Amino acid sequence: MNERIIGRVRRVNGPVIILRGVRDARMLELVHVGNGLLVGEVIKLEGEEALVQVYEDTTGLAPGEPAYGSGMPLSLELGPGLLGSIYDGIQRPLDELLKRTGTFIGRGVSANALDRSRRWGFVPSAAKGSLLAAGAVLGRVQETSRIEHRICLPPGTSGKLISIAPEGEYGVDEVVAVIDTGQERRELTMVQRWPIRVPRPARSRRPPSIPLVTGQRVIDTLFPLAKGGTVAIPGGFGTGKTMTQHAIAKWCDADIIVYIGCGERGNEMTDVLTEFPHLVDPRTGKSLMERTVLIANTSNMPVSAREASVYTGVTIAEYFRDQGYHVAVMADSTSRWAEALRELSGRMEEMPAEEGFPAYLPTRIAEFYERAGYMDTLSGSEGSMSIIGAVSPPGGDFSEPVTQHTKRFVRCFWGLDRNLANARHYPAISWLDSYSEYLEDVSSWWTDLAGEGWARDRKEIVELLRRETRLLQVVKLVGPDALPDSQRFVIEVCGLFKNAFLQQNAFDEVDRFSSPLKQYKMLSLILAYWRRGAGAIKRGVSLGELKKIAVLQDIVRMKFTIKDDDEEAFAKLAAALDRAVDRLESAYA
Repeated sequence: MNERIIGRVRRVNGPVIILRGVRDARMLELVHVGNGLLVGEVIKLEGEEALVQVYEDTTGLAPGEPAYGSGMPLSLELGPGLLGSIYDGIQRPLDELLKRTGTFIGRGVSANALDRSRRWGFVPSAAKGSLLAAGAVLGRVQETSRIEHRICLPPGTSGKLISIAPEGEYGVDEVVAVIDTGQERRELTMVQRWPIRVPRPARSRRPPSIPLVTGQRVIDTLFPLAKGGTVAIPGGFGTGKTMTQHAIAKWCDADIIVYIGCGERGNEMTDVLTEFPHLVDPRTGKSLMERTVLIANTSNMPVSAREASVYTGVTIAEYFRDQGYHVAVMADSTSRWAEALRELSGRMEEMPAEEGFPAYLPTRIAEFYERAGYMDTLSGSEGSMSIIGAVSPPGGDFSEPVTQHTKRFVRCFWGLDRNLANARHYPAISWLDSYSEYLEDVSSWWTDLAGEGWARDRKEIVELLRRETRLLQVVKLVGPDALPDSQRFVIEVCGLFKNAFLQQNAFDEVDRFSSPLKQYKMLSLILAYWRRGAGAIKRGVSLGELKKIAVLQDIVRMKFTIKDDDEEAFAKLAAALDRAVDRLESAYA
């Protein structure tokens, strides 16, 4: 082994190791501990002692065993072959580990993150002799049927291109370009390494203005997320956090999906690992895995690897963002990540803050979500990384520290409601507890699509939902018969909106995805019923008569019966509604 000995084990406390006799170590340096060469990272230096966070099981590690320093931080391999891969928290390919060690990951096992035996069709993009800045595209590789992998000059590297490989097939370790930096001639392959805890640089940050279209009506219409934005999905056990993220991963218009299973139960991750390869990408008709990277870290894996897994995921996402792609990161769940921080902090004997979490928890959460954004990349293109983080508050208590600190650093909040989930109303996103600060940012996009009426209609339906909440409190006290028809009609319309619009069936071929235009047409039709009905009640029409009009049943079923591009069907429903209300009003003229 070429690595140097930096110290020897003095104390073992679970995943936290204290080294003695340390004279040549660096903060955040990748180290291999003990005779089993366990992967670890230096997280504290004090005198001749170092604190090392080990990402593997430390059972059997004995005092006196050596620790070897690598001279580099914990880094990822980035290059062709990432898409469709399944990694653990420190980017070891799980399929390869399965072959070597069986069902459970063995200690001290390492494997290349990218397949060295596979060859890729490389097409050069840069000309020999040209001056290239960091991020410039050297060549292209068709990684999947949809995704073109752009081989870019690594950040911090620039100079004159001395040579570039001709079009052909190459392995990821083969030299494809040589660049003169002015200080040295550097050989470049299709693989680059990047430390997981360092954000990848970009030219500039853009204000978010384009929504991440998910096809989920309660999200896109009421609480939209912008590309490059951040959102938290808090909810107790069984409220549908993972289900919501799966639906977004399948249907959103992001180019790349990075799914991080952080500390989740093994059965849930098994569902993800077995279902994702069989999911069909609705845009290509091929496997969803062709644009997906999975990071799997189950609850029985070492707790320190859980802490690293979120950084592994966002680093991979930043790499594709730098190529000019729009990436969506699903972190499920950040609560398990915070729990890992709490356990590691306790083992390091740090002073705890609220509920035992370390005092630096808000800082870590902020650092994680701040890596999202819509960027002008070094390659000269536009790319974005959106972070959708699930939060698992114990008992569904949104006042606990992780949820509260997360709310400080995200601009969108999709709170899941236990009562909705128990009623089989999915997505179980509460229209009372949720909010989005991206409304103003994406309003121009919606206006261009649907016209000036979108912002007005959305505001009107939100106000109706709030009125309904107040009226339902009165109903609990005095009963519905005490309310006049005008107020009972508010409750009726909101009930229609919940059933016909907010509730969505993921198993129905038509309803599982709604285009933005269909969403607006549905909303407009429901509000047309409200406006015409409210006017009819003022003219003397009873609520009972309004509830009996035949077209109302067609409005309830429109999410199942009308496809995205069938604008004529919505026009026919609107005309039928007008005729029905006109007939009722004519009797009171």
